[in-house]
Amino acid sequence: MPGLRCVLLLVGFVLAGACESPSSNGAPPRDELARSGSVTAAPQSQPALVFLGDSLTAGLGLSEGEALPARIQARLDAEHLGYRSINAGRSGDTTAGGVARLDWYFRDSVDLRVLIIGLGSNDAMRGLSLEAMEANLREMIRRTRERKPEAKILLWELRTFPNMGREYAAAYEAVFPRVAESEKVTLIPFPLEDVAGHPELNQNDGIHPTAEGAEKVAARIWAVLRPQL
Repeated sequence: MPGLRCVLLLVGFVLAGACESPSSNGAPPRDELARSGSVTAAPQSQPALVFLGDSLTAGLGLSEGEALPARIQARLDAEHLGYRSINAGRSGDTTAGGVARLDWYFRDSVDLRVLIIGLGSNDAMRGLSLEAMEANLREMIRRTRERKPEAKILLWELRTFPNMGREYAAAYEAVFPRVAESEKVTLIPFPLEDVAGHPELNQNDGIHPTAEGAEKVAARIWAVLRPQL
């Protein structure tokens, strides 16, 4: 029953996303900067790629080394590119949470060179305003350009579940390419394209990728990210 499956997936996503709520003061978890994206941490002196996202970025249900930023770090190391990949994912986070947390990564000690924004899923799951979500995405881009004008900015393209309604889904999906085009940032085509809807690549909740699924997501992101470095 496709309709029932969509409802169950939606409930699973809300429960999974709500397991860790972002704090109101914008401070990251104590170990957030320590999660450089690989089991063997990249030197703290290296310039940073910051993955600002939710549970899909954080790697809910995966080990530290299996999460998306870790898979990107492995590619950076393999090509000796001299960057560290920072996992700034927080389960349950929204675009408003991203705005609240972003300034932390403008510190000189971080040396942010690339910002990858992967937020918006929880806005849809919580039924938050799409206008507010779009404004938050634009604010993150505006603020980054103001504080780190040389930084590259990439934005995930996201989709929502069919049971949210066709009209809502279309309006939601239109936000990301519209923001990317008007703000002149690089759009990453839906990173879960080869993973969503494939049970063997997702955990039991049907939403969050397995280690194999995360590797496929990393490959799609890397194809767009690599030319920017």
